Amino acid sequence: MTGIARGGDGSQRPAPGSPLKSIVGGSIGNLVEWYDWYVYAAFSLYFAARFFPAEDRTTELMNAAAVFAAGFLMRPVGGWLMGLYADRRGRKAALTTSVLLMSACSFVIAILPDYDRIGIAAPAILLLMRLLQGLSVGGEYGASATYLSEMAPPGRRGFYSSFQYVTLVGGQLLALALLLLLQALLDPASLAEWGWRIPFAVGGVLALVALAMRRGLEETSAFAEADRKGGVGRLLREHPRAVAIVVGMTVGGTVAFYTFTTYLQKFLVNSAGWTPGDATLLCALALLLFLPLQPLFGALSDRIGRRPLLIGFGLLGSVTTIPILSLLQHVRDPLAAGALVLAALVIVSGYTSINAIVKAELFPPSVRALGVGLPYAVTVSLFGGSAEFIALAARALGREELFYLYVTGCILVSLVTYVAMGRLDARDTF
Repeated sequence: MTGIARGGDGSQRPAPGSPLKSIVGGSIGNLVEWYDWYVYAAFSLYFAARFFPAEDRTTELMNAAAVFAAGFLMRPVGGWLMGLYADRRGRKAALTTSVLLMSACSFVIAILPDYDRIGIAAPAILLLMRLLQGLSVGGEYGASATYLSEMAPPGRRGFYSSFQYVTLVGGQLLALALLLLLQALLDPASLAEWGWRIPFAVGGVLALVALAMRRGLEETSAFAEADRKGGVGRLLREHPRAVAIVVGMTVGGTVAFYTFTTYLQKFLVNSAGWTPGDATLLCALALLLFLPLQPLFGALSDRIGRRPLLIGFGLLGSVTTIPILSLLQHVRDPLAAGALVLAALVIVSGYTSINAIVKAELFPPSVRALGVGLPYAVTVSLFGGSAEFIALAARALGREELFYLYVTGCILVSLVTYVAMGRLDARDTF
């Protein structure tokens, strides 16, 4: 039974309950948030023409991708506001607020009339909802990364915090699974006409379920004992090196992750000539195998340290990205393509599995959610959110190889950071 314990100074703080129970409760809510976020990317192949009618398919997809990228621009705002909120009012409060906002926006998109009915208002409202969802997801990352790391027992933080990407990938996988189901049940015309609205409605309902689960979460003892006087000024003044490390280590990781997950489906359809159904199935299977790699790599980091995994991602990613993408553009055999995608995701796991705990270990509790969330959100909004748009723009120019070079260059930036950051010392303030 969980109650109230007293610290050494006689102050009251939440007594520790079951870390596993808290991790699962927080992770399920994170899964729903990321499902709602990725539904847009997974179904844009079908609704792009409903909101952005154009003369050719690539232009429609580029307009839809631009809205997806615009949502990322709000992530720094979310990382700032929710980071401050989480550091001052609690991790649980921030997690609850973020999932409420995501739910409301999903319901609005599900019933939003298209361009033929309300004209320019349709893409304008869609953009507004995506901006608000970007704020929600931007706040979710810092709060959930902080919560997972603080609830994990010493010596297992890499393993426990890896479940942030387990649920992140799980949300994307759930979106793709629903897409496969609807592709099997509906003809392409029905899916493009109204079927694409179903996953947004489902996301709104799931978010309400996550909200109910998050209301039962315990607050972390680290937050209870923090001074709660954090802010952007204090963060930049007292922890500039840690902020720079978060930015540098995120650049390559986020571009690689979005390239081989979010953009991959469109790449296979638009560049490699696959059918939407085959591309979706391959992406879903690859993500299904990618998911269990996160706790495996996280547990490995608890034994050998975080930095070797990060350097491994930087080295292998820099060497293999161009060959993998070049081969995928021409491979038609599903097994060969699957092997290439899985190889890329194994490499990316060196970053995804441990990036949350590495960032959390750089900051004290008073600025941890803000320190993890804000610089990460700024970097993801600039690089991760624009990756798909840059890829499509390179294709429109007939120079798709420029995008391959761009991804490789971003990974090299992170590799330099991993090498230069020195030994990572986990804080004893969890």
